[in-house]
Amino acid sequence: MPKSVTKRKKEKPKSPQKTPRKSVSKENEKIAALGQELKELGDRHLRLKAEFDNFRRRKTEEFSKLLLYDGEQAIKGFLPIIDDLERMMQAAETANENGDESLADGVKMVSSKIEKYFESLDVKPFGAVGDVLDPDIHDAMMTKADETRDDNVILEVFEKGFTYREKVIRHAKVIVNKK
Repeated sequence: MPKSVTKRKKEKPKSPQKTPRKSVSKENEKIAALGQELKELGDRHLRLKAEFDNFRRRKTEEFSKLLLYDGEQAIKGFLPIIDDLERMMQAAETANENGDESLADGVKMVSSKIEKYFESLDVKPFGAVGDVLDPDIHDAMMTKADETRDDNVILEVFEKGFTYREKVIRHAKVIVNKK
């Protein structure tokens, strides 16, 4: 049997399909949109990081201030006691004129111990007769007229003021001169 030879047609290789211009422009638009989205996400990430850094810095400052003034409430609780001791010292001085020195000496000893302890805590009293009124640290309760003194000079002190580590924890209550 004879073999028949059939010739096959040589197939030409198919050329890649030409993509229409619309398809290329859509891909370019997608790339541009993704690039824009990436840029926005990067910007959002940067802002979030900066916001977190600011939050961490604020919390650190708040914590350090909290530690700096941690005993403030305890000190404020002692201030009325100190006021009472001072009044006792004044009363003891008048009693001292009658010959009872032991009470005055005892009150002075307790008062000096408290003053030393407050000094070690950096608690300082302020508001003395003759000082000039500073509205940031003094509360003027009344005014009196004294021609021998200048205006806004403290004539009397009801309660001394106190600072704790440069922070005013109680304002001084005073009587001020007004001509």
